[in-house]
Amino acid sequence: MQALSGDQVLGSFVNATPAEAERLELPWWFDAALWDSLDYLGWTDPDAPERGYLVADTSFGVVGAVLRLPKRRPQGRRALCNLCWTQHPGQGALLMVARRAGKAGLNHNTVGTYICADLACSLYVRGLRRSLGGGAMPETITVGVRVQRLQDNLEDFLGRILVD
Repeated sequence: MQALSGDQVLGSFVNATPAEAERLELPWWFDAALWDSLDYLGWTDPDAPERGYLVADTSFGVVGAVLRLPKRRPQGRRALCNLCWTQHPGQGALLMVARRAGKAGLNHNTVGTYICADLACSLYVRGLRRSLGGGAMPETITVGVRVQRLQDNLEDFLGRILVD
C-alpha cells in the first residue's frame, strides 16, 4: 500500500455521518505505520471499542469505511476471516458491519463480513503475525497469491459499501 497522509485517510470515509467524521482520529501509531507491509490501514476506536475503521487504496481510489463491531462477542467458536482466510478461536474474527454509502446508507442498508478483530489481515497473510489457537488455512499457494486474494476480497467488500 502506498503511504497516505493523515488528511487523505480522514477524508476517505465514504459512509461516515457528519458527526462520525468530526470524531475521527488517526490511530496513535499512524506515523510509524509500515506501509509496505499493509494492504489496508485498519484500527479500532480506543474510546468506542464497537467502532472500527478501514482505509484502502483501491481501483476506485482511497476508500475508508466506518465499521460496527459486535458488543457481545462470541466465546469458544472458531471463525474464519473472509478477507485473509485466517482462522481464529473465540473473538479473533468478528462480523463487522458497514453502513452503505449514499442514499442506501441513509436508508440504513448495511453490508458485513467476518474480519480479523485486530484488523491485521496484512500481517497474517505475510506470516508476520500468527493467530493464537487458529492460524492460516493449509494452502499451497505463495504469499504473493495470498496477498492478491486479500486485496481482491477487500476491494469486493469496499465495492459493496460504495454501490448505491
